[in-house]
Amino acid sequence: MSLSPVLPGSAIGVLGSGQLGRMFAIAARRMGYRVHTFSPDEDTPTGQVADLEVTAPYEDLDAVCRFAREVSVVTFEFENVPAATAEAAARCAPVRPAGHVLHTTQHRLREKTFLSEAGLPLTPFRRVNSVHELSPAASELGYPVILKTADFGYDGKGQFRISSPAELGDAWDAVGQTEAVLEALIDFDREISVVAARSLTGEIVYYGPIENHHVNGILDTSICPARIPAQVAKEASDIARTVLEKLEVVGVLCVEFFVAKDGRLLINELAPRPHNSGHLTFDANLTSQFEQQLRAVCLLPLGDVTQWAPAAMVNLLGDILSDGEPDWVAAVAQSDVKLHLYGKLTPRPGRKMGHLTALAKTPEQALSDARSARELLSRSS
Repeated sequence: MSLSPVLPGSAIGVLGSGQLGRMFAIAARRMGYRVHTFSPDEDTPTGQVADLEVTAPYEDLDAVCRFAREVSVVTFEFENVPAATAEAAARCAPVRPAGHVLHTTQHRLREKTFLSEAGLPLTPFRRVNSVHELSPAASELGYPVILKTADFGYDGKGQFRISSPAELGDAWDAVGQTEAVLEALIDFDREISVVAARSLTGEIVYYGPIENHHVNGILDTSICPARIPAQVAKEASDIARTVLEKLEVVGVLCVEFFVAKDGRLLINELAPRPHNSGHLTFDANLTSQFEQQLRAVCLLPLGDVTQWAPAAMVNLLGDILSDGEPDWVAAVAQSDVKLHLYGKLTPRPGRKMGHLTALAKTPEQALSDARSARELLSRSS
């Protein structure tokens, strides 16, 4: 297949159809590309802004091939696309990042084994294949521990915290009595992420470390720059570079870290695509993570990641719509706040419906402004 740049006017295929694909499509269309999206769903966040929405099961490999033949390059907006789907697309068009990246990062055991063999710092873990293996593994790691499904887990799903041996049976049932990963529970100071992009020629750019706070396993707020020492920030970026190089990523990848209380960095997990914490780059940086993904997969030069000002992002979950129409006017009345909604038709508790981004003179002020705008949403007009 050709290694020439994919130029504006070409069609880009996206496997998946959520909010990440939506923001990618907005960035792509702004640069003159057409966007086709493929998923089992209709009237999706990506499909609403794409040129073509193809609705078919990921397991329909003939449909996948027909989809890929109509575009110049295929990428994905979430890592739970089946590996066979990516392989089928690759027979008909370039897929970036390549299928091996998807294969590694969509399965927690493969991902952790890759990181361990690469000599990178990560949370201590054990492979668990049965409830009988769970007890000795927990004893080795020391309580409390976290049991996670080996594959297809995100936003806190497929996880169970175990505080004592009495909870082992319930935990095994909670993850479906199937292959799992048991992890030590880290007493961390904070969580950060580094979003980075790598080109086919090996050029790498990365955004400054982003500080994240989760509620019930779901990302709640992000601020950039993260409030960490400069040396820790540099180390995080260096580790991210190593991950992208060893995986030979062509595209965008996010490395999520725990910062231990002694300053050590431990990799929590990888995401081989734009990341929720990087949504603030849409408003805060010269080149967003979504445009960067486009540039990388189209073999264009990577963009400048200069950040205009300290920024914060707060997620808007379906819970905020439970009491009727939010007060959108009050929220956007704050001049430094940007509203992003994803076009999802059905709000549910815990479902990401949109986000707010704020820019200010300090990260703390940006976070305060974004939180204030979110609070205004739930107040009556």
